Amino acid sequence: MVGLGGITRKRSFPPSHYLFKIEAFSLLVEANVDKYKSNAFEAAGHQWRLVLYPTGNKKSNGGGYISLYLEIEKTANLCLDWEVNVDFKLFVFDQIRDQYLVVEDKEVPARRFYEMKSEWGISQFLSQKTFNDAANGYLVDDCCTFGAEIFEIQRTLKLEKSVLKKPSGGTITWKVDNFSKLDQNSYKSPVVSIDDIKWNLRVYPKGDTRCKDTHLSVFLVLAEPHTLPPKLQVYVKYKLRLRNQINSNHLEIIAEVRFTSSATEWGYSKFVSLKDVYDSSMGYMVKDSLTVEAEFILISKTE
Repeated sequence: MVGLGGITRKRSFPPSHYLFKIEAFSLLVEANVDKYKSNAFEAAGHQWRLVLYPTGNKKSNGGGYISLYLEIEKTANLCLDWEVNVDFKLFVFDQIRDQYLVVEDKEVPARRFYEMKSEWGISQFLSQKTFNDAANGYLVDDCCTFGAEIFEIQRTLKLEKSVLKKPSGGTITWKVDNFSKLDQNSYKSPVVSIDDIKWNLRVYPKGDTRCKDTHLSVFLVLAEPHTLPPKLQVYVKYKLRLRNQINSNHLEIIAEVRFTSSATEWGYSKFVSLKDVYDSSMGYMVKDSLTVEAEFILISKTE
């Protein structure tokens, strides 16, 4: 059951926000007062009250204990679907040792206050036996002091929704003919639609600026990034492949990246050396053509 018992420790300085001193405490018990509330006080931008059950909140298994709760006040001023999330601590003063016993909910120290739940606290805050024993310092000369410290947790939560898929037929295959005669800086394959997103491959026959005239550069490209919402990310685990046309000893590299409307191209500048491309024994180029592929292993759209 929520709110039974608590984590306790002692400290010498008082709570930051409120102290609730009660004189002639025994009169609450004699008059059979079920619960006794403090005046409203402000903390963390809201109004609160401390709610004391002198003989325990019996509806929440607090019989034999002092029960202490925090209640939010003046919620009519808040919006209809209001909620206030706070991290709070409850206190009782040890008058003999000049210390405060700090009690926190042992299950969840931070709580959400809202329309259907405007009060949170600890049913078994302190046993009546411990509280009533003057040697413990909590009830001295029929006087006691409780307190509260409240810090609001601002909601900056962001929700990410990511649905992973294993695309069926999710491979781009591009045969590049007349490779040795290609004279432009780069070339793109025809556009292929995979999982409703358009892709193509880009190759730099003589390497991009980072490996000019030494390597073949290969990249997977998001073909129409302007069609994506600005905050949408497309996670892709894919395999770039240069097929071996003699046997099945293909050159493959696996990558995991996130494409966005501003990060549209991922791959490898030094995918394979041009020396190996032109080496006929490697099997990559046959009759001046080579085949480049991108195989999609996993894909998801993340918002």
